[in-house]
Parts: sequence; structure tokens; C-alpha cells
Amino acid sequence: MDIIIPAIFLILKSRHLATIPSKSNLQAAPTGDPSIRLQRSLAAVPHHTIKNEIKLRCTEFDHKGNVKTTAGEFLKSDLCQQHGLHARDLRKIDSSFNNQMPVILVRPEAILVNVGHIRALIKADLVVLFDSFGSTDSFNQSIFIYDLEEKLRMSTSAAGGLPFEFRALEAIFISVISSLQSEMEVLVHFVTNLLAHLEESIDQNKLKELLQYSKKLSRFESKTLLIRDIFVEVLDQDDDLANMYLTEKKNGVPRTADSHDEIEILLESYLKQVEEIANTVSILKQQMQSTEEIVNVILGANRNQLLLFELRIAMGTLGMSSGAIIASLYGMNLHNYLETNPHAFAMVGSTALGVSMMVFAFCSRKLRMLAKGTT
Repeated sequence: MDIIIPAIFLILKSRHLATIPSKSNLQAAPTGDPSIRLQRSLAAVPHHTIKNEIKLRCTEFDHKGNVKTTAGEFLKSDLCQQHGLHARDLRKIDSSFNNQMPVILVRPEAILVNVGHIRALIKADLVVLFDSFGSTDSFNQSIFIYDLEEKLRMSTSAAGGLPFEFRALEAIFISVISSLQSEMEVLVHFVTNLLAHLEESIDQNKLKELLQYSKKLSRFESKTLLIRDIFVEVLDQDDDLANMYLTEKKNGVPRTADSHDEIEILLESYLKQVEEIANTVSILKQQMQSTEEIVNVILGANRNQLLLFELRIAMGTLGMSSGAIIASLYGMNLHNYLETNPHAFAMVGSTALGVSMMVFAFCSRKLRMLAKGTT
């Protein structure tokens, strides 16, 4: 019994060690390789830390466009070790982080893309689509998968000489721009109809709708400009453009920093489409601002008319009050020697009416002078 227990312990220990990367193999590898250094750092991570790590749900496509894994769950550390990435790289495409900025990251062996509703990792012979738990973009990604499969199954010659990684990028850009285009068309349709209605008549409910669409349009414009900025940022980096040729780099023929015409033309073509969408949104916002200014002018004129009406009522009241002073004086129980005069009533009444008209005329003249001075 004393011999069997140590033997079982040695067997279990050997099986556990078999799952851990060999230190001798890692030490024998060249120290200048960044992927080997990354594997060494990941091998040193305690297992209790990895157990608490967030998992990402991924769909993988091979070099023929076939689905290798559908909604597979992978640890971040496993993905980093498999694709030669750092943990900070995966944070850029993890949808569990709120308020993420669009980004296109070029790494030695992969291209990381987080644009619109698509988060992907592109290699020379593999495409990984990310959809972490709780993501609301699963439906859009499922539609995008069909277009991506068609692009990846095309040969290089049939795709106009585009390598595997560029065909994947093109499918992503087409999906993102199509999504932006459809969202823009919906906003343009509703906003145009709303502005046309406001030109005919000003409605309080329509003004509330205009405010809501103005906020939606501002958010959409901000999203479009962010996507435009990442295209501009990548186009300004010659080294990143050259490193995006993953297939040639894998074949041992990397591009130089000044040889990237194909990818530059590809990015510029889709940058132009994004700029057209941004310009359309900008024009629509200007129309909304013009309509708001016109509505404010009309409402201001209506307020001025109400104020003038109130002033006229106040002037009429002042005139009547001025004439009523005379009537109140003669209404007192005092002897004024006019009680027996047959013409006293007509004289007093005409005097009171004349005073009222004089006061009203004087106020009207002053009001016209003020109105001329403010116009």
C-alpha cells in the first residue's frame, strides 16, 4: 500500500506536467521572437488566475472560407498565446468594455479590427469574429458571416489579386458601410419629412420630435466621424500599411514601408464612402439648424405680436382710467353747483372721453416710435 500511493501520485503529476509548455523548449527558442516571449509570460501565469478570466465567444473561418468553430468559447490568455497578441490588444475588440472607440490595429501576425458592429482578428489564413457574452450585435454578425464566406472562398485571381487578409477586410468594410448607409437613409427620411411639415405649420409635438432626431443625428455623425478617423490614421502610417500584407510576410517576402499601393487604394475607396455619408449627415444637420432658426424667428414674431396686443390693452385701460378720474370726482357727495345745469352731463362726459382718447393717442404714438427703433 505504501508503494502504490506514491506511484499514483507520480502518474497524476506527470499528466499535469504534460499539459504545461516545456520550459526547455521555450528556453531553447530564440529570445528575440516576440511570440516566444509572450508564450513564456503566459506560461508563468498561475492557473487560479486563468480560471477567473473572461471568456470570448468566437467564430473561426479557415483559408477556404469554411467555418472551423461556431460560437466557440476561448480564454483571453489562450487567444493571446495562439495568435501572438497581448492582453491589451484584445481589450480593443472586447465588447464587454463600454464606450469603445473604433480601431484598426496592425500586429506582426494579425490585424485587429473593431469597426461598427464587427470585431474581428484577421491572419494570413484565418479569420476570427468576436462576440463576447452579453453583446447585442450577434444578429448583425450572423448576417455578415454569409458575405464573409463568399469573399474568403474566392481565389486570389478571382478577387482581383487581393490576398486572403484583404478580402476579409473588404467584407468587413462593406458590411460596416452598408450598415451606416441604411441607418443614414432612415434618419434622412424621417428628418426630411419632419422639416417639410414644420415649414407648413409649427406644431409643438413636431418640435419635440425634431429635438429627438437632432440628438440621434448628432450621435450618428459622431460615430461616422470616428470611423473616418481610423481610416485616416491607418493611411498615415506607412509601416502599418506595409505590415498588413500578412500573406507575403508569411511566405517570407515582407513589403517595404513604401510599397503598399493595393491596401492604400482599398482603404481610400472606403474612406471616400464614409466621407460621403458624413457629408450627407452634415448637410442634413445644417438644414435642421436652419429650420430651427426659422422656427425661432417665427415664434419670436408671435411673441412680439402678443406683447403688442397686451400693450394696446394696457393703453386702453390707462385711457379709460384717466377719464374715470373725472367721473369719480363728480361722483362724490359734494355741492358743485352743476346739479341743476341741463348741459353739465354732456360737458363732463365729453371731457372725460376726450381725456381718455388723448392719453391713448399719446401712448400709441410712443409705441410706434419704439417699434420703429427696434426694427
